[in-house]
Amino acid sequence: MALVGCGSGVPSASVSNEDLSRRVDTSDGWIRSRTGIGARRVSGPGEPLTALATQAAAAALAHAGWRAEDLDLILLATSSPDDLFGTAPLVQGQLGAVNAVAFDLTAACSGFLFALITAGQYIAAGSVRRALVIGADQLSRWVDWDDRGTCVLFGDGAGAVAVEACAPEATGLLGFRMRSDGSRNACLTLAQTDEQQPLLDGLTSQRGGFAAIQMNGQEVYKFAVREVPAILAELLESTGTAPAELDWLLLHQANQRILDAVAERFAVPRERVLSNLAAYGNTSAATIPLMLDEAVRDGRVQPGQLLGSSGFGAGLSWGAALLRWSGPGAATSPEA
Repeated sequence: MALVGCGSGVPSASVSNEDLSRRVDTSDGWIRSRTGIGARRVSGPGEPLTALATQAAAAALAHAGWRAEDLDLILLATSSPDDLFGTAPLVQGQLGAVNAVAFDLTAACSGFLFALITAGQYIAAGSVRRALVIGADQLSRWVDWDDRGTCVLFGDGAGAVAVEACAPEATGLLGFRMRSDGSRNACLTLAQTDEQQPLLDGLTSQRGGFAAIQMNGQEVYKFAVREVPAILAELLESTGTAPAELDWLLLHQANQRILDAVAERFAVPRERVLSNLAAYGNTSAATIPLMLDEAVRDGRVQPGQLLGSSGFGAGLSWGAALLRWSGPGAATSPEA
């Protein structure tokens, strides 16, 4: 599987730390010192998740030089769909990707990495030739804007990566690991509300709805700084890769202190740790592809470079992948 195109889509409105300080008891210094976040994008009227995901997908298609009808698969990693029955088909319809099967995959902040690995397995099995993997979330819908412990963290956005079949020696997915631990689920939740409605005499039914995001920030931080370096170390050892061989660390953008801790563990210089937290905050499943697109477009990430990537978050779930960016036109397999 070669990674041959990328794109992104973000809301037009940016909410700064100073803006938030007019709503809750916080400050730019307080937020930056604890998270590294300076602003976040927040969706407004006419900016549903489908629109952001479609914008990112269309940009990735254009970057790869593909037509929408060339697609075989669209995977949308999201925990905040416009339609609980599935938002990926809406994206497929808006793109005009008439030959692609499309479905959602939910794994919160690990979602994009899990979806990318899933697409890789379809391609390796020979059942899919070209796929779009999209990470998109709109957690501003589910934030309690009066809770300064969570409202400062999350933003909205979408990123997409185009992947296609290639010769084995040109693969962009050199190895991966995935983990889940449901016993720690309560650390970070967007849970269904327990509201009942009358149905018949003596019988009620549950009314659909979800509560605001709840998070034990200290426990999530401890989980991330322990598990992310461990799973990356396991992956690097299994692939025979030394940390010094990595051109970039491409991690889920949750907290700058987490990024710094992982970099320190592997002695990766700060300038080789990709970070756009200051401008976007935590966009959940969108953070990795959004960051990749930015770094490819500005020339930091070049074809052939090696990236150590990790997604982690609610579930709890986490994973790691060793990726090589190929760039447009890089696939060499006769099937591609």
